Amino acid sequence: MRQGTWDLTPVRRIWGHATAVLHGVRGWGWIDLTILAALGGSVYALSLLFSDWRAAPSAAVEIDLDDYAALFRYTLMSLARGALAYAISLLFTLGYGYWAAKDDAAERILVPLLDILQSIPVLSFLPGVVLALVAAWPTSNAGLELACVLMIFTGQVWNMTFSYYHALRSVPNDLREAAQAFRFTAWQQWKWLELPYATPGLIWNSMMSVAGGWFFLMVTESFQLGDRDFRLPGLGAYMSVAVEAGRLDAMALAVGAMVLMIVLLDQLLWRPLVVWSQKFRVESQPEAYVPGSWFLDYWRRSRIVRGLRPWLRRLPSWHQRRTGTAIRLSAPTRWSRLASRLGLTSLGLVLVWLASGLVVLLLRVPLLVWGQTLIAAILTLVRVLVATLASTLWTLPLGLAIGRSPRLAGVLQPAVQILASFPAPMLFPLVIAVLRSTGVPLGWGSIALMMLGAQWYILFNVIAGAASVPGDLVEAADSYRIWGWQRFRVLYFPALFPYLVTGWVTAAGGAWNASIVSEYVTFRGEIWQTAGLGAQISEATYRADYPCLAASTLVMASMVVVFNRMVWRRLYRWAETRFASTR
Repeated sequence: MRQGTWDLTPVRRIWGHATAVLHGVRGWGWIDLTILAALGGSVYALSLLFSDWRAAPSAAVEIDLDDYAALFRYTLMSLARGALAYAISLLFTLGYGYWAAKDDAAERILVPLLDILQSIPVLSFLPGVVLALVAAWPTSNAGLELACVLMIFTGQVWNMTFSYYHALRSVPNDLREAAQAFRFTAWQQWKWLELPYATPGLIWNSMMSVAGGWFFLMVTESFQLGDRDFRLPGLGAYMSVAVEAGRLDAMALAVGAMVLMIVLLDQLLWRPLVVWSQKFRVESQPEAYVPGSWFLDYWRRSRIVRGLRPWLRRLPSWHQRRTGTAIRLSAPTRWSRLASRLGLTSLGLVLVWLASGLVVLLLRVPLLVWGQTLIAAILTLVRVLVATLASTLWTLPLGLAIGRSPRLAGVLQPAVQILASFPAPMLFPLVIAVLRSTGVPLGWGSIALMMLGAQWYILFNVIAGAASVPGDLVEAADSYRIWGWQRFRVLYFPALFPYLVTGWVTAAGGAWNASIVSEYVTFRGEIWQTAGLGAQISEATYRADYPCLAASTLVMASMVVVFNRMVWRRLYRWAETRFASTR
């Protein structure tokens, strides 16, 4: 380049790219416009959320039930909180699950800790997190918004992390031996083997986990602690105010907005991901029902997607040219083990600090309250078991029919996925109205409310178990003319039992968490409650009685963990030894 002249090569390249893009716009279809609209909507939703983060805290957020246009904004803000919580959950899952699966010493601490954390109800996390974060950001809503996101995170993350951890631990040995034969680094093994193997289960559990986050949307967005109101603008707060006011029209609008959001998420996000993840399956037998996605088919034809693919493929090589090194994660070394030990030490110090604060609270609990808490825990345990049994009675035959019939699976499975994603507490006002009109006490009605949040876990596991019954066993049963009840007893039940146990464990956990909103219900400004541990936790939260809340939480977590160890784990062992030949 001569002195005093400008090198216009970069400008010509940018102009050439811009001209090519503008020329390609003429060929864009509706799918490209849909992608751009979705990106624009996402940016708008995040801008609404972060504008509320920067706003000054107010005494109470006013939710206008007659401003129907605001309902659209509330829905977008709730969706943005859920998406942000899911992003945090996914990062936590990939890090925590990998750490627990790869370090045997860490596994002995991290997995039991995860089991304890998932047994703690959301309301037990909420007061401490809200007060701490609000104090950290006293001049804005950032702390309150972050607390809401973290509470949705606690409703999502545990199921995802367990799924990912178990997937990493169960990668077939022949695939690992092949990775060793090709001399994969730890990064390549995770990228090309472990993550693809875990992807189908992670996507399915993500769907259920996001539904678990929606379950407590009304609680997290309209939280009250004593005389302090921590309400946030969102769909959950809109529904909560509508329930308090007894406005059936507003309740119907909130339910309609939630249904529309769930259907759009299912069709535009989850269904394409489920279909895309089928290429990572390693089973030798084809599935009886192969899902399809119209949106994924159009997505693959998008000019935007086709134009971005070459750029995405160049990213690893571009990073290597910039840094001179390939992206890789070395095998476990002395430094990685040292980092793991430092992480465990830091985690242990945090747990000791939290335990010391918990002990201080528990010392303030009277002996009489401990006795009342144990009785309440037994009552809630009975309701949880009855709800699990009642859910099994109808989900077992339906799930078996769907799993064994491709025609039924194609019709009912998408509808079941959408219904399972709907937050059951939004239907509680309707159930409560029916119970009050028929005179059924809440002690029995709370079982029905628990079932709304627990039954889908059993149904999905039964469907998965029925679809995986070996074809040679079915042919053998046909050859011996085994039909009816005998066919169920000798073929289907042994094959389904391991999946049933998994469904019972997750359903019971969902019922325990649902007890805090099913045993203590606010309807038209009136509190309706029954004796139980969930009601005690809710009442202690709203009265800001921290010692009682700590005692109730400790009893619930202990009850769940002990029951898992004494009952569910033994059933798992029995399924592995008694019915191993049918899997």
